[in-house]
Formats: sequence, structure tokens, C-alpha cells
Amino acid sequence: MDTIRAWLERYLEALERDNASPYTVKNYRIDIGQFIDYSTEHGVHTLAGLQRDLVRDYLEELAEAEYARASIARRVFEMRAFGDYLVRHKAWEQNLFRRIYAPRVPRRLPRYLTVEEMQRLLAVPDSATPQGMRDRAILETLYASGVRVAELAALDVRDVDMGSAEMRVIGKGDKERLVLLGRPAVAALRAYIDVGRPAQLGDRKPTNALFLNRFGGRLSVRSVDEIVRQAGVVAGIDQTVTPHLLRHTFATHMLDGGADLRVVQELLGHENLATTQIYANVTQKRAREIYLRAHPRAAEVDADPE
Repeated sequence: MDTIRAWLERYLEALERDNASPYTVKNYRIDIGQFIDYSTEHGVHTLAGLQRDLVRDYLEELAEAEYARASIARRVFEMRAFGDYLVRHKAWEQNLFRRIYAPRVPRRLPRYLTVEEMQRLLAVPDSATPQGMRDRAILETLYASGVRVAELAALDVRDVDMGSAEMRVIGKGDKERLVLLGRPAVAALRAYIDVGRPAQLGDRKPTNALFLNRFGGRLSVRSVDEIVRQAGVVAGIDQTVTPHLLRHTFATHMLDGGADLRVVQELLGHENLATTQIYANVTQKRAREIYLRAHPRAAEVDADPE
């Protein structure tokens, strides 16, 4: 009978095949692996030996060790996803982890950049160099389309349609969708594909990859993340800038501009509208702040309504 850890390794391989980010795979390996270590210490090595009380004792031990509620909740979510995989592959009849309650965590609104901060960020790359053309195209594409960093890194040249200003991306679960590009993103991509990319490739072996590293190979997710982070530092932006932050920024700016929530859901590739709804909460919060600051009588809470 396979051990719990053997099933975890199969699950992680499946995540990698489904284009999960390296950070996701790493976190699942560490967090679920920690629970497996706990189970092993208590004499449980196989799925058949797992009991609800053991899982609850593990979570209570995390709480006693002063793990943050959000950290414990994340582990429950990860174990539930692992359990779903086990059920799909007939290793379990039902998902034991879904009988475990996660601690309630106040949902934090996503961070995003202002339009002015985005302008500063986009101005960082030196478009006179091949690398600068690439970096400018990366930033413009992330902001214009809202794609995930893994989706961007996996792009091939043929996935970009300059004429219709669209890109074909493969998202989670190998699901394909079309995302849109604005004129600045199209212009940046055209400059990179026509001039910057050939200069990067040189006389090396041709490749289908859209964004290339200095060796002429496909740019990795980690490298894209570092390019975005460094651009944020050079732009003088106080918070850490990541590709996921640009995804938040895309969604928030779209809704600020009047986009329909379901359109944003489709562009982001969200399965559930509730996932997209959090961005609407951001715009509502911002609208309230602007109203309270701008309206002459908005702050007069103690005024006589008569």
C-alpha cells in the first residue's frame, strides 16, 4: 500500500503538469509534508490510517505554537485540495480533510498600484536595448491582460495576434482562454518581437518561446518575477511589486473604469465569480474614501439633517 508521502509526490507532479506556479508547488510540498511528518511521528504512514482526530490534533498543535490563523487556514485549504485529488484517483472514498473546519480569517482586500505608479513602472525599462524591449513588453503585457506569471512565461510567439490585439493563454487545468491587449502593449510586443527578440536569439537554435533569457531560451517564472520586482525598486514604489500585484492592478483599474464584473472574471480566468468580487470590494472602498474626502457634506455626520 502506498504511503501518504508517495501520494503527495504524485499530487505535486500533477500540479506541475497543470502549470501550477513553482511557489505553489513548493508551499504544498512544505505544508502538507509537515502534516505527513506529524502523522508519521504518531505511527500513521498510509491513507487508511488517517483519522479526523489526528488532523484536528495537528491543527491544535499549530495553534498552540502560535501559527497565524491565516497560515493554519491555508494548510487546511491545501490539504482539502490534496484530498480532492485522492478521491479523484480512487485512493479515498471521501475527502477526510473536508470534514475539518478552517479558522475564520478576515479577508484582506488585494493591494494594487495607482495609475501614476503604473506609469512610473512602465517607464523603467530602457527600450533602446533588447533586454529593455523585452522587459517593457513583459510589464505592458502583465498590466494590459492580467495574466498569471506562469501563463506569461509559457507564451509562444504564435500565441500573440497583433492584428486583433489578443493573446491565447493556457491557464490552470490546461484551460485555454483569450485575453486582450491595449495599444501600448501591442506596440511594446511588436518592438520586442521585431527587434529585441531576434537580437537576443542571435544565431542560437530557434525557439517558439516568446520571452527569452540571455541564453536564448525560455524565460522562467522566477526570472519574470525578478524583472518585475527590480522595476518596482527602480520606480521608487514603496510596496514590493510582483506579477500578481499587476494582476490585482489590472482587475482593479478595469472595474474602476466601469468594466462589467463578469467580463473581468472571464479575462482573469476565474472559475467562480466570488473570486473576482473581491476586486469590486476594492473599488467600492476606494469610492467611499473619495466620497468622504470630496463631498462637502459627507463628513458632517453630526450635522442636523433638518
